[in-house]
Amino acid sequence: MFLDFDGSLSPIVRHPLEARPAPGVRRALAALVGHFRLVAVVTGRRAEEAERLLGVPGVRYEGLYGMEGAVAAAVPGLAAAARSAATGVPEAWVEDKGVTVSVHYRGAADPPEARRRLADSLEHVARSHGLVVVEGKMVLELVPPGRPMKGETVKRLAGENDLEGVFFAGDDVADLDAFRAVEDLAERGLTTLKVAVRGDETPPELVVGADVAVDGPEGLVDLLDQLT
Repeated sequence: MFLDFDGSLSPIVRHPLEARPAPGVRRALAALVGHFRLVAVVTGRRAEEAERLLGVPGVRYEGLYGMEGAVAAAVPGLAAAARSAATGVPEAWVEDKGVTVSVHYRGAADPPEARRRLADSLEHVARSHGLVVVEGKMVLELVPPGRPMKGETVKRLAGENDLEGVFFAGDDVADLDAFRAVEDLAERGLTTLKVAVRGDETPPELVVGADVAVDGPEGLVDLLDQLT
């Protein structure tokens, strides 16, 4: 069982620090731990932060999409450069994750214009630091090129745990990579299920590529309850 956090187990909120698990999430995860070989939360947050927010024993937490243990050190000066680049959008908020930096613009009065301005300036920062920009829901993130992402993490854990089946649920652009990995595992003979957690900002291609779509974290909790 592989699950995204923000937008899947937690409603999308104005600021990442305001995020909390949706009602029933902790109960559902605790039940899953008793039924499945692996229950993993694969998130763009740090693993310790996701663990603190959920606090469910037996759940495995893979932070920074799974790259947390694969990228050894933070990029010197990256957070400061991102903050400088974001000054043109006063409502933007820079989240320093160590090996990556996220710039959130959900609070902007005109999000499309904020995204355009941030993308232009952050592309320059990324190039000068040997990084690339990846996009999510109202956020732009600077990450190392060739970094392991959700798809590689799913494949790695499936192999390490000798899994016979894989369930993945997510709601954002980064989850498309996990969907592709699940499809590869299906071709190798694993039983798989791809779940799109549908919301106002869910990429249409994620919903199209899913085997099942549910409405928000509440819909995901209902589905997870049916599995136990």
